[in-house]
Amino acid sequence: MSNGVYRALAGAAAPALRLWLAHRQRRGKEDAARRNERFGIAARARPDGALLWVHTASLGEARSVLPLVARLLDERPGLHVLFTTFTVTSAAMLAERLPPRALHQYAPLDVPAWIGRFLDHWRPNAALWVEGELWPNLIGGLQARGVPMALVNARLSQRSFRRWQVAARLFPPPLAGFAPCLAQSARDAERLRALGATQAKFVGNLKYDGAMLPIDAMELSRLTVQFAGRPLWLAASTHPGEDEIVARAHQAIAARHPGLLTILAPRHAARGGEIEALLSTNALKVARRSTRDAVTTETDIYLADTMGELGLFYRLAGIAYIGGSLVPHGGQNPLEAAQLDCALLFGPHMHNFAEIATALCDAGGAVPIATPDELPDAVARLLADGAVRARTAVAATRIAAQGRGAIERVLVELAPMLAALPGEPTARGAHAPA
Repeated sequence: MSNGVYRALAGAAAPALRLWLAHRQRRGKEDAARRNERFGIAARARPDGALLWVHTASLGEARSVLPLVARLLDERPGLHVLFTTFTVTSAAMLAERLPPRALHQYAPLDVPAWIGRFLDHWRPNAALWVEGELWPNLIGGLQARGVPMALVNARLSQRSFRRWQVAARLFPPPLAGFAPCLAQSARDAERLRALGATQAKFVGNLKYDGAMLPIDAMELSRLTVQFAGRPLWLAASTHPGEDEIVARAHQAIAARHPGLLTILAPRHAARGGEIEALLSTNALKVARRSTRDAVTTETDIYLADTMGELGLFYRLAGIAYIGGSLVPHGGQNPLEAAQLDCALLFGPHMHNFAEIATALCDAGGAVPIATPDELPDAVARLLADGAVRARTAVAATRIAAQGRGAIERVLVELAPMLAALPGEPTARGAHAPA
């Protein structure tokens, strides 16, 4: 399939994509007030001076690159950053955590007319793509305008690699235009080179340099007192199919640990109502945080269906199952819990964080579970033995600390591209390559 054929198909799909966005909006997955941004219609004026476009797909990727963006803005006073993401959760997080001179817009869908409108308005001087999301029209639009592009913290799972190998017979992956192309693991770099990113290299994983999730200290103290004396664990960032697993696990664990309180924090807070209904059908007493339900001694599940509070619950629980790993989603970032003194558990589907998961398991910082039936026993053992829980948490924290340092190496690699930005003296920046 040629680029022209893909462009034509993407353009023809525009009416269907509008209907798809309307469907997502009804499900709470699109921001109605900002829907036009998905069509490339800007909601804000372009700032004067050099503009770096940073594109990430969703919440996890946005969090991982924030410390890098903060460094770039701190070291380059004339620089502005345009952040684009696809999800409402990432937009909400960035609204609270973006540094000065950075702004957020939703990324347009990969329709040529929408991409053109977006690029004509924002006129980025350089583009930084995070992890993946290789949309051909977005990339082609930048190349046509001569905008330099870098791919940082690039990741390509074995499954995605095989798909690209098959697709490459019809449409080559749009990787050749990224310079530099910086992978988050040596294996990712090897796969990227095989697909055309000949200069791809491994410089470390930015997720290790992520800032700790924020915690409301007063709320932590209040809940610590309120939950005192109760066995406690957290099922974090769960996806559809896992809430039933957590419900069954709670019942099995509670038989051995009377008074058990399970905190269930879904990956998408909008699912709170359906999760509450599911749990109630299992004869579990649920208190929802979003509706400020009181937690009593009769409460079985504290449903943490709010945004931006996961750090609070990691610190509160001390034992955390990482969601998206007992269903074939690929897992969520375990380092966020490891930084906050948690003993970790996760299932076999951690392919989005494969190297991190392996490092944690090898060091004794995580308990791997092969099936949902193993979850109750694994949690119960950690609840029964505080020394084992503490050793597991310490090992996890050590792995999280040992992996730090990727930001410095990424800055070195980005220095030539950034030095060429308008208003950037070549001599500026302590990160020019030796």
